[in-house]
Amino acid sequence: MFETLPDLSNAVLSSSPALTKEAAAALSVGLAALATGYAQRGIGSAAVGAVAEDGDNLVPGLILTALPETLIIIAFVAIFVV
Repeated sequence: MFETLPDLSNAVLSSSPALTKEAAAALSVGLAALATGYAQRGIGSAAVGAVAEDGDNLVPGLILTALPETLIIIAFVAIFVV
């Protein structure tokens, strides 16, 4: 077990990055999309329930449902910055 420690330390301490810029950008967009879907799951059902009780809640419900989409927009901006 101790024979592999120098090889492991060389692999961990190497100067090359773990991910390329493109892979990191793709990962950030993918995780942002998952987070947006997770957020909209609860917000959408709450907005539908609020609109069903009172029709005046339609505009705030739409705004709150569209709010997590800004996370994806910011993730797309990160792609073009990289």
